[in-house]
Formats: sequence, C-alpha cells, structure tokens
Amino acid sequence: MGGRQVTDWQGKHVTVAGLGVSGVPAARVLHGLGARVTVVNDGDDERARAQAAELEALGITVRLGDGATLPEGTGLIVTAPGWKPDKPLFAAAERAGVPVWGDVELAWRLRGPDAAPWLAVTGTNGKTTTVQMLVSVLEAAGLRTAAVGNIGVSLLDAVTGEERYDVLAVELSSYQLHWAPSVRAHSAAVLNLAPDHLDWHGSMEAYARDKGRIYEGNRVACVYNAADKATEDLVREADVEEGCRAVGFTLGTPAPSQLGVVDGILVDRAFVEDRYKNAQELAEVGDIEPPAPHNIANALAAAALARAFGVPATAVRDGLRAFRPDAHRIAHVADVDGVAYVDDSKATNTHAAAASLAAYEPVVWIAGGLAKGATFDELVAGAAGRLRGVVLIGADRALIREALARHAPEVPVVDLDRTDTGAMLQAVQEARRLARPGDTVLLAPACASMDMFANYNKRGDAFAQAVRELGA
Repeated sequence: MGGRQVTDWQGKHVTVAGLGVSGVPAARVLHGLGARVTVVNDGDDERARAQAAELEALGITVRLGDGATLPEGTGLIVTAPGWKPDKPLFAAAERAGVPVWGDVELAWRLRGPDAAPWLAVTGTNGKTTTVQMLVSVLEAAGLRTAAVGNIGVSLLDAVTGEERYDVLAVELSSYQLHWAPSVRAHSAAVLNLAPDHLDWHGSMEAYARDKGRIYEGNRVACVYNAADKATEDLVREADVEEGCRAVGFTLGTPAPSQLGVVDGILVDRAFVEDRYKNAQELAEVGDIEPPAPHNIANALAAAALARAFGVPATAVRDGLRAFRPDAHRIAHVADVDGVAYVDDSKATNTHAAAASLAAYEPVVWIAGGLAKGATFDELVAGAAGRLRGVVLIGADRALIREALARHAPEVPVVDLDRTDTGAMLQAVQEARRLARPGDTVLLAPACASMDMFANYNKRGDAFAQAVRELGA
C-alpha cells in the first residue's frame, strides 16, 4: 500500500489541465518536486489570469485559452476532474501514449511509505455528509484524521504536508474516480446510484462503472446500500484483496454482515463476533441530526466504514451525536405561523430531492433551476401523495410542471416566470399562501442553481433571507 510509485520527478515534463481548486495545487506540488510544469486552461478570464500570474512567478509555464493542444514533450497529464474524457487534449495524449491522471491519482502516487490509509465514499447523494459524519466518529475514537478529496483539506496537501494522519476520510466524485485508476482504499462505500452527470460520462453504465472503481483493491470492507441493488452489483464486479468483505447497510432489520435499524437503534451485525447470533448497538436514531431516512442511511454507511477500521461502538455513538450537518442540507430555517421552512438547496438532483421530500408530510415544495438533462416523472410520482402545493422557479421549471401535470394533476402549482434572484422572495411568499399550519415549506430544487445563483449556497441563503422577511 505504501511507497511512492513515481520517485523521480526531476525534469519530467508534466502538463496540468485546468486551473482552479485542483489544478493550481497540483502545479505547485509538481514544480516543487522538480518537474517541468506547463498548465493549459480553456478560459482566459480575470480569475484565470490572476492564477496564471501566481504560477508564472514560480517559473511555471501557463497557456490560457488553449486547452486542446498537447504541449510538446509532455510525459504525463494531470487533469482537473471536471475535464470531460472526450476533450481533444486527451485524444492527443492517447495517440502519443501519454498517461492521464487526476489530482486524486497524483495524490495516491505521492503518498509516503507510512501513508495513512483511505476510507473512501462516493455515491450520487450524501457523500459530503457521510464523510463529515465519518470524521466526527474517527475523531471521537481519538484518531488523527481529515475530510479530504472533494471536500475540506486538499488531498495533495494531506499526503505531502507535514501533518501526520492515522486515517483519511476521502470523498470521491465520479469525475475524480474516472481519472484515478490505481487508488486502493482500506474500505469504501457507494451510498446510492441515480442518473447524474450523464452529459459528462455519456451513459448511466459509464457513470456506474466510474463509481464502482472505488471498490477496486479494497482490503477490509466494500460497503453497499442494501436498498440499492446497483451498489451491490458494483461490489460483486470489483476485484478486491483476499478477505475483503461485502457489508450492507439498511434502514430495516440487518441481516448478518449488515448494519441496520431495530426499534430505533442503529445496530451492527457485520463487525461482531458470530454475526449470525449477535448484534452490537451503536447509536439511537435520535442521535442523528436531522433523523430523516436518508440521513440515517448516511450515518449507517459512516458507521460501517469506521467499524471496518476498528473503531469501537462508543465512538460511533459519540461521533454521530456530535455531528451537525452543513448549511443548506435539510436545515430548519424557522417556523412562521405554524409552518416549518426547510432549506435543502443542496438537493441539486432528483435523487437528493426525493430523499428530502420523503422526510416531510405534507409539503409545499419549491423546485426548479437547471435540470442538467434530468427527467422528473419518477420523482413527482413518488412524492405526489405528500404535496400540498408546488412553487416552480428557474430556467427548466417547465420540465417539472409537465411531470406534475402527468402524475399529480390535482396539486396546485405556482409557476414563477422569472429567473432573477428576487424570484426567491416571491416563491416563499407564494409557498406561504399555499401552506397550512403543520405543513413544511421545503426548498429541494432537484436542479442546479447556476441559472439564477452563483451556487446552491447562495440559493439557500436567498431562501433563508426570504423566510426571515416573512417573520419580520
């Protein structure tokens, strides 16, 4: 597991594809190792020019506005995870026999001989929350750890910096996994699989295949969702180390080699002696904040990874009790006139929105934005019985409106024909009009935010501000 796989970077010509959160650190690290670094970037805006100036001051070559041409003499490409596999640069690299790594692959290759093992998490939804829960549990066990990958500390900084870790909790996106062929985790979890980023991957099969890479070479446990057969199928297809086990999690009573829930108690029937007869109590459902079904599933996945690493049950309980979710993840904003207002702006796809809607009843649902190629029939059909009303915002709201007409024709719908940021205040006011005492007004857009807002955080902030104005 340990040991650097590329030892001599001196003079090696590496092209870094893309500036930004992964490209700039990768360029710095490689330059520091003695590599000859060229950064190529499609964009040539003010931010890119500022980043380029910083790197050029170190002696790194930067080419802005030209991400398609392979620089002469390139021996390796390190790409930002978001660069699509069909870009001309990668076709040129394939023709020239030049390997392509992502920043995660680079970090894996740069680990030292005493490197901390990785507990890795992927899935369409819940990755960040699960990794943060896992960190809370590992810290409760007294372990030195950090949330890294798609979250928190830079993975490159974590493996090349001075700080020593006992174990790393690594969030990995499908993009990152696509460009990380040799990563081998101690244990890993795929939380769920639903259509997402299909414009990037090209097909659901390709998306699932990239997610499944997280199980390759696992040593101790491949954690899967017993309610999502596709995740179990990925475990069956994975080439793991001898003795690695498949460990499921379920919101029901667990079978042997699973974690689950019995009478409001999270229990472990995987990491116990004689799992056919025994179960270990880990925590109560009431210890999870918020205790929505999908969040309990996240907690079970985090617990499974922690238990695979040998963490005692008491630390699982203490870590889950101490955990608080980030803003904009099923965050209760306020109660106004007996109606609860909940911000789940992070629900940027249909799978996340379905999980959010399943946690409340009755609901006035605020939805819409950029659909990213999604369809909404399954989501609407599943939620129809709990909808008091719907307020639609954003560029692709018609897709949701049409699904509502097909599957929930009796539910009142307010369609706001505007995409300015002020639309959120009007949306909240319309939702208030539709809601009755005891209802929940839920922002779970099922869409990306960039048609109206800089990101989902800004969208959630606008919702919270609008709710505060209601109660003023």
